[in-house]
Amino acid sequence: MSDLYGFDAFSPREIAERVENVGVAKAHLPFLPLVMLSLLAGAFIGLGALYFTLVTSDATLGFAASRVLGGVCFSLGLLLVVVAGAELFTGNNLLAMAWAERKITTADVLKNWIVVCLANFIGACGLAALVFLSGYMGMNGGGVAQQAVKIAAAKVSMPLMEAFFRGILCNVLVCMAVWMAYAGRSVTDKFIAIVLPISAFIAAGFEHSIANMYFIPLALLQQASAPLALPGAELIDVWHMLRNLAAVILGNIVGGSVLVALVYHVIYHRGRTAAAPAAIEANKHG
Repeated sequence: MSDLYGFDAFSPREIAERVENVGVAKAHLPFLPLVMLSLLAGAFIGLGALYFTLVTSDATLGFAASRVLGGVCFSLGLLLVVVAGAELFTGNNLLAMAWAERKITTADVLKNWIVVCLANFIGACGLAALVFLSGYMGMNGGGVAQQAVKIAAAKVSMPLMEAFFRGILCNVLVCMAVWMAYAGRSVTDKFIAIVLPISAFIAAGFEHSIANMYFIPLALLQQASAPLALPGAELIDVWHMLRNLAAVILGNIVGGSVLVALVYHVIYHRGRTAAAPAAIEANKHG
């Protein structure tokens, strides 16, 4: 079947099966490897955010060019997660598919999400500390520091409902990037599958909880060391960070688990009959 899709890519139905099987494996990872892989994922997403901040600190770029180029650079984070291997909370929202098939329990899902999210947070904060201590904020004549604080200020001052809906839209694109990466067999396949959806969510200003776990702590360190008087910078504190993260995490869960994983579960698995597979295949090729 997969040869119908060119370059020997997996078909959508095969992707659904792979996502389901990988979800079971992820839910049963031993604790120590799960934590270590999650720490890596937090740092990997932070590296993509670092790249984004550097590019967008260039005031000579136009608005659209800055957002799109910054988004392409941010894609480094998910590429590292998918190709090098790591456990990312937003991508693991796809575990909902294995849960819907009753291959893993609600407790399995919640345990994975909690452990991965907390370890992602530690990994992202750890990278933020290393980046701050490296002198990175002084690049571009201090423009990088200004951009880092500006990014964080926009996030912590965002209304909660706006952050929630931006979180939904973000993780629809993130999980679709992960979903399409499962279609590929090579690193090139995965690169192509990931870059456009990820650069799209960044360019559109949607909210990724793990990226925010890097952006806001980095700005916190800057404000604690040498405060910058920028609009909204007075709101950069732990309370406003947690407030933003709560809304964005909930939005990410809805976007990835409901609008991607459960939708595809309904399409490919729920209420299977002898006629359903043939009908789906016919529709797929039509």
